[in-house]
Amino acid sequence: MRNKLVIVCMLVIVLSVKSLTFSFAAEIKKPVEDSKELQFQDMLVLLLLPYINGSLAEVYAKYLNTAPDVYPYFVDVKHVERVNGFRGFDFLITLGVTPTVGPHIPVGEDLFTYEISPVVKVKLVNYEHIKGPKKTDFPPNYQDFLKK
Repeated sequence: MRNKLVIVCMLVIVLSVKSLTFSFAAEIKKPVEDSKELQFQDMLVLLLLPYINGSLAEVYAKYLNTAPDVYPYFVDVKHVERVNGFRGFDFLITLGVTPTVGPHIPVGEDLFTYEISPVVKVKLVNYEHIKGPKKTDFPPNYQDFLKK
């Protein structure tokens, strides 16, 4: 009888912890439906892709034999700030980028902060290379992308 009570208590604890874990995971998930905010973020990312690609080609030249690709769905808008207050048109935007090569093999993580304004148009203010490519991340038939 006591063993059954212990087993029931353990099951209740395990199930409650499991459901708690699922609730935290649900908060982190990406959006699954469209919104105006997401549409504007996606448009902004599309307009910034040429600037991102240019910077990444330079940085990853020491790691890779080819320039990495950046797909809009691998760019996350981390932070947007109006620099000069309400209805000002100077912005700082921070983007988290995951560049890829070949069939979407991730080669690193990077953070870009751009200033967007009528005066400077688009200017890279800060760049942070968080993680570079590792040989172990590449399948054997794609090792030739890496520099020796």
